Amino acid sequence: MGKLTVGALRVVLVVVLTGTVFVQASMVWALATDPEDGSLPLTPLRLITILGMVSAQVALVCVWRLVTMVRRGTVFSHTAFRYVDGVIGAIVAAALLWFAVTALNAPGQREDPGITVIMGGVGVAILGVALIVLLLRMLLAQAVARDVEATQMQAELDEVI
Repeated sequence: MGKLTVGALRVVLVVVLTGTVFVQASMVWALATDPEDGSLPLTPLRLITILGMVSAQVALVCVWRLVTMVRRGTVFSHTAFRYVDGVIGAIVAAALLWFAVTALNAPGQREDPGITVIMGGVGVAILGVALIVLLLRMLLAQAVARDVEATQMQAELDEVI
């Protein structure tokens, strides 16, 4: 990865992380000061929002660590799996939280359930992203195995020469 790409990605990660912290602080403030008016279950939605921001932050930190590993040339190691698994877990958690929001919103959509169906579809799409990252994890596993094999073959070749 080039320095410009890494720098741009890190700027984006910092901006998104800052935004998630701002949203969390806003939700905590709203929990403490803004009472529910009864139209929607605001407290559960606010708590889900806070947890959703936590899942985004976990993913951001894991991506930051992976970018660091790429920059150092150490991404093809078993240590990278921990961070990829963190990203997968964060995405699955986000999908589950989205399904919770869908369930909280569903009673208000009894006359027109289309919104609930669309929201459920978005949750399935989020799970699809987790599956894509899982596929990328499998590719990383193959690359790590090939890297280990290449290292062993190089060691054998060095002994012969």
